[in-house]
Amino acid sequence: MLFADYHRYQYARSPLIEVICQLRFPTILSINTAEPAAFQEAIRQDFPRYALRKEPVPPKIVGAGGPAPKAEPQPPISNHNFISEDGLWKLNLTKDFIALSTLRYTSWEDFALRLDKSLAQFIQVYQPAFFQRVGLRYLNAISKKRLGLTELLWDDLIRSPYLGILGEPDVDETQVGRSSLDTEVALEGGIRLKIHAGPGLLNGGKQDPEPKFILDGDLSRSEQLGADKVPDTLEELHRYAVRFFQGAILPELHEAMGPTPVAE
Repeated sequence: MLFADYHRYQYARSPLIEVICQLRFPTILSINTAEPAAFQEAIRQDFPRYALRKEPVPPKIVGAGGPAPKAEPQPPISNHNFISEDGLWKLNLTKDFIALSTLRYTSWEDFALRLDKSLAQFIQVYQPAFFQRVGLRYLNAISKKRLGLTELLWDDLIRSPYLGILGEPDVDETQVGRSSLDTEVALEGGIRLKIHAGPGLLNGGKQDPEPKFILDGDLSRSEQLGADKVPDTLEELHRYAVRFFQGAILPELHEAMGPTPVAE
């Protein structure tokens, strides 16, 4: 099944490694050409650390199809990074988007509150005309070792549509070097879901050689949205994210993660 019924749980051993929300807006050139001092001052209590990353832009091809096309270099994009004191929360701001990410997700309510505070300050300082895309991404890395499930196969923990060849009974998963699923599907209301699923190593296995099962769900809605429409859109994306995760796991994995129901 792609989606289970909507039931929220707080997991004692959650597999979440990162949650990201990105909102794209029509280009605001001043963010790329001037330091965002007023915005930093507004959020500095929650994000006291700052770093600037200059991201290269591919050259623009001028005169394509003509006798003498030229590649014109483009100015780099300024990616302003505002980071929490503990380094677990980050707010990214560029001329085209604002994004909040965390490595310590505890609840949707906490994440939404932090996003709401930062977004309110962004709107006050930069007054975007509207938002063009709202995205919410949940990145899970499921560890058999951490959950005490090393004797089980992924076929015992993850539903077969996400396993590919690993779901076949005559396949030895220890002999499979790579098997992943990448899918994009359109949902109701203009929402799109990108799925990446399959075993993999975090950071190339340099610090942790144990293969994890990566379950990456990236939900988005691309349309012209006023600021007042963003909260309802995010709530809808979150509900889809919960149903997607619950629909992908089997009862053995659900119980091993230590679930506690969350009252709505």
